Amino acid sequence: MRQYTGNRIGLAVVGGTLAAAGCFAWLRGHGRFLGLPPNAKVLPAPAAHALTDAAWPLWALALALLLLALTALRWLLLCLGWGRRGAHNGTGTAMLYVGLKSVDGLSKAKVRLGPDGLRLALTCPAATDVGAVVGKLDQDVIGRIRRELRDDETPALARLHVRR
Repeated sequence: MRQYTGNRIGLAVVGGTLAAAGCFAWLRGHGRFLGLPPNAKVLPAPAAHALTDAAWPLWALALALLLLALTALRWLLLCLGWGRRGAHNGTGTAMLYVGLKSVDGLSKAKVRLGPDGLRLALTCPAATDVGAVVGKLDQDVIGRIRRELRDDETPALARLHVRR
C-alpha cells in the first residue's frame, strides 16, 4: 500500500493543523488561552500594523491562500479518482503479470478498462530489454487481455516507464 502513504501523511498534517487551529479558536473564544481576555487582539500590535500599513502583504496572503485552496482541491479530485479513465481490472493486471513473468524487476503493472478502451501501465528497471518487452506485449499479451476483457477490436494504449 505504498501509493497511499503520501495521502495519509498529507491528511494527517492537514488534520492536525485544522485541529490545532480549532482548539486555539475555541480556547481563545472562551478566554482560556494563556490568560488573555476574550477581547484581546490575536496578533501583537507591531505585526498588526505591519499588515495594515501596506496593502501588499494582505494581497500576498490572499494569493498564497488561494493557491493553497486550489492545490487542496486538485488533491481531493485526484483522490476521488477524477481525471482517471476507466476502472482497475484485477483480471487484466494478473494476466499482464503472467504474460511478463520473464521480465526481471517489473515493479508496477496495472490495467484499466474504460469506455475508450484498454490502458496498460508498466514500470521496469533500466536494465530491462525494452524491445523484448514491447514485442511480447504487441505479439501476445495485449491480445490475450483484449479477448478476456472485451473483444479483439478494443483499442489499447500501453505506457512503459523505465526507471533509473
